[in-house]
Amino acid sequence: MFKSQSTLLTIFSLGLVTALVVSCSPLDPVATNTAPEATISDTPVTPETTDDRAGVLINYATYESSLDQFSDADVVLFFNAEWCSTCQQARGNFEASLRDIPEDLAIVVVDFDDSIELRKKYGVTVQHTFVQIDGAGNVVGKWSGSVTVAEIVGQLA
Repeated sequence: MFKSQSTLLTIFSLGLVTALVVSCSPLDPVATNTAPEATISDTPVTPETTDDRAGVLINYATYESSLDQFSDADVVLFFNAEWCSTCQQARGNFEASLRDIPEDLAIVVVDFDDSIELRKKYGVTVQHTFVQIDGAGNVVGKWSGSVTVAEIVGQLA
């Protein structure tokens, strides 16, 4: 009888542990943030205006293929990572505020994980870093943490 009570107690304990593990599992995926991630297109993103006087939000490949278009502009490289929550917030804000990007500003989105050589070139060690460069690609300024167009504009040298 004692042996069966021990077995019964073991089964009961395992049931409690299983119930605890299940109840402490991560949140239901349906309840988590399911907003789509912001994406940067291969073509310059500008607001739909008739005076065509806005700045742009582009990816690095697009910037690199049309350097001459940006020789007189303030160019800010935004080193971001898809997995970075503040980077996601910043990208979303930038895309929602295209009309606020000054006409002489190009925000260039650089993939932090895939751009190791650029990170080395500009001394970038963490995602969500901004590097303002001149027409020759030299560093004019560097900072981190901006999440709005106005914050970037406030940092420009």
